[in-house]
Amino acid sequence: MAAAREMVLYYSPEKSDKTRLLKGALVCMGVRIRNIGPEQVNQKVGYLAGLEGFGEEPQPQEQGEALPVIPEEMLLLHGFSNSRLDALLKQLRKSKATVALKAVLTESNCAWSFYQLYEEIRAEHEMMAQGKSKH
Repeated sequence: MAAAREMVLYYSPEKSDKTRLLKGALVCMGVRIRNIGPEQVNQKVGYLAGLEGFGEEPQPQEQGEALPVIPEEMLLLHGFSNSRLDALLKQLRKSKATVALKAVLTESNCAWSFYQLYEEIRAEHEMMAQGKSKH
């Protein structure tokens, strides 16, 4: 994957004051924001991020087929250096706009659907939370 300008794919099931704070922090850092809606959860994250090789239009949803639901906020980060990633996370904490579920777009996950990525991040987050509660 070629380096790209920094971008955050942002999914939120509902708008809130936190949404405004989060987007404000991203804009202050000069980061592009791509809002992901509930109708896009079956699309590949590489397509949503505009990566080469993912330029084809997604297949239409079968009539009557329900879309999976993502009930919580999620961030997918693309094009960040380690230092800029650290700065972004610090800025989000400072702005009180942290999001529990976040990931970096990689060669391994770019072919996953947004929902598949959500399921993976959710499982990892739960495992980490269980590990912390045992100490």
